[in-house]
Amino acid sequence: MRILDRYILRSFLEPFLLCFLGFIGILTIFDFYDNRNDFIEGSSRVALIGVYYLHQLPRFILLSMPMGVLLALLYSLSKMSRSNEIISILATGRSVPRLLAPLFIVCAGLTGVCVWLNYEHAPRADRLRAEDIGRIRLGESEVEKHKTIAGHLTKDRQTNRLWFASFTRRNVDALVGVHITQLDKDGRPEKRWYAQEADYDARTGQWILVKGKLIHFDDEGNVAGDSDDWTKGIGADSFRSIEGWSETPFRIISARMDAEQLGVPELREYLASNADFPDGQLAPFRTHLQHRWALPFSCLAVVFIAAPLGIVFSRRAVLASVAASIFIFFIFLFLMFFFLAMGKGNLVHPLVAGWVPDATLLVIGCYLLWLRSTNREMFKFSFRKK
Repeated sequence: MRILDRYILRSFLEPFLLCFLGFIGILTIFDFYDNRNDFIEGSSRVALIGVYYLHQLPRFILLSMPMGVLLALLYSLSKMSRSNEIISILATGRSVPRLLAPLFIVCAGLTGVCVWLNYEHAPRADRLRAEDIGRIRLGESEVEKHKTIAGHLTKDRQTNRLWFASFTRRNVDALVGVHITQLDKDGRPEKRWYAQEADYDARTGQWILVKGKLIHFDDEGNVAGDSDDWTKGIGADSFRSIEGWSETPFRIISARMDAEQLGVPELREYLASNADFPDGQLAPFRTHLQHRWALPFSCLAVVFIAAPLGIVFSRRAVLASVAASIFIFFIFLFLMFFFLAMGKGNLVHPLVAGWVPDATLLVIGCYLLWLRSTNREMFKFSFRKK
């Protein structure tokens, strides 16, 4: 790396760290203000509040990174422009893209960090928010309440089985108080399993029904024949193993899941497990899957906006360039939320909903970069009467 590249990076990284940490601090203060009543009313220790903000840190980093990059680029490049350093560098024969090359490389690395955070850690922060607030305010009992799903009823369309569980817990391969009804093609019950508990063995794909019975029905819906009863069994006689069922605990409780709180692996599993659902029901999950990949690249797309607008050749153009950059970025935020809502409503394709905002920012940035590289005038504001 040449001395000039190191100088450009140092000029960018110093304000970036200040802006980045400043935005994290602002988000922390606003969040603390919103939750101050829960923190004050709860009989929690300071350590629990610290754990809460440690869990929320990936989300804060993801939100702060693009704005930190935008402001740091505008500050560093406009400062170098005002001191005529940019003109001196260009006079040596370097082009604008070569001048910005180390900044593109660093921001590509920051984008990789954002991809890693948005893959699973940032969505998990949204899920942990309610649990941590409950732990701070009401103790561990509130956390258990949020983890428990009570009175869950769902139908698996692929196997035509109806599942009811008195309660279960997220991320636990067990259902308590289970009724499983096998329906025929007309929706009439053929047989029904009752069990005190249903455990799933992920290694073998077997369901183990503990202390229950199996009842058969005739065509009229009446109980037919003898039932298989193991409610009073002991040891090996107290359970029944069932093979060949495609349902998993995740698939059964997925109807209660919120797409905004799922990471990439969970979104993929949901879509694979519920591929037969209507498109309208799957649209939020498909859209958020694309959004998980697209959102981090806004950190890189911002460079194409801020870099050409940060390079100015007159003192008057600095304020206009900063205002234009921030205006374009807020247009990007509007497009992101607009297309996200359109995608969740199944009005546009998930790829369009996830990637059009980034593509729009990239196209505008490439155009501005071309104007700056060819020394063409970008815009001119004049308040004087002609």
